[in-house]
Amino acid sequence: MATHVGAQTIKIDGPVSIISTASVVGPKEGQGPLMRYYDMILEDILHGCDSWEKAESKIVETAMELVIQKAKLAPKDIDIIIAGDLLDQSTGSTFGVMNLERPFWGVFSACSNMGQAMSVGAVAIESGAVQKVAVGASSHFCSAEKQFRTPLELGNQRTPTSTWTVTGSGCAVLSKSEDGPFITYITTGKIVDMGIKDPANMGAAMSPAAADTLTAHFKDTGRDPSYYDMIITGDLGYVGRELTVKLMEESGYALTNTYTDCGIKIFDKEKQDTHAGGSGCACSAVTFAGYLYSSLKEKNINKILFVPTGALLSPMSSQQGQSIPGIAHAVAIENSRG
Repeated sequence: MATHVGAQTIKIDGPVSIISTASVVGPKEGQGPLMRYYDMILEDILHGCDSWEKAESKIVETAMELVIQKAKLAPKDIDIIIAGDLLDQSTGSTFGVMNLERPFWGVFSACSNMGQAMSVGAVAIESGAVQKVAVGASSHFCSAEKQFRTPLELGNQRTPTSTWTVTGSGCAVLSKSEDGPFITYITTGKIVDMGIKDPANMGAAMSPAAADTLTAHFKDTGRDPSYYDMIITGDLGYVGRELTVKLMEESGYALTNTYTDCGIKIFDKEKQDTHAGGSGCACSAVTFAGYLYSSLKEKNINKILFVPTGALLSPMSSQQGQSIPGIAHAVAIENSRG
């Protein structure tokens, strides 16, 4: 059974294996450095739909169907689907999984949704109540810009600190299996608010939460950053990564060159004009489902600390002058259970 360790961490004692992943991305993501790791690269950012929001739901449906198929399962074999996105009422996920007709838990912790979904799924399997869980997260550049910043039709200039919301969906199937890679620890983040109010600087808003969760994980587990072959945060981008390194130094932890960020890996900053990097729920989700999972299966890396990050921003709170709280959830994934 799972055991509580320290203040914020749960140790997954039994085998919770990631038996398949799937990633579906938009055209811009498909031109980036990780292109060879994606299962599907869309030619049309609308995915044949007549709105950005409908397109995101169809992307979710496509990715979910694919990850279940890759696990050699049928939808009826999945006990619960756990997924989240950035849209109001999580409609990207809701309409995306509806046709699969499976029990559904919607999650919301902004761009850290993939970490939360994996954490909830791992605990559900560890409890013995379920055997197979499909988890996922999604976002869409156009729907996110419309909801959180300005409609694309206005043609507003993007600031240097802004990031590019990833269009796509990343999914995984978790199972009580003896074949790795395994989820071994989860560290649930706290809400951290340092007073940042700029919706075009998500890296600064989320980095304190990333540092807080990382510090909690190392304290709770007794592990050092050097234990992991890679530590990778969700979508801090270049600005947020630099701030996180500094904050961790203040906490007494030196993050080495094994620390990176999904928002840095997913785009070529210079060639693709993405300013501070990538962001959105899909940023960490598709990076994990493609690049990171492949690296684990091929044994190029054996121990990673995956830390999706989220800015808990809503148009309402922003318009009312409130700051942007952040959160981050850490998931330790290893090829061996020890």
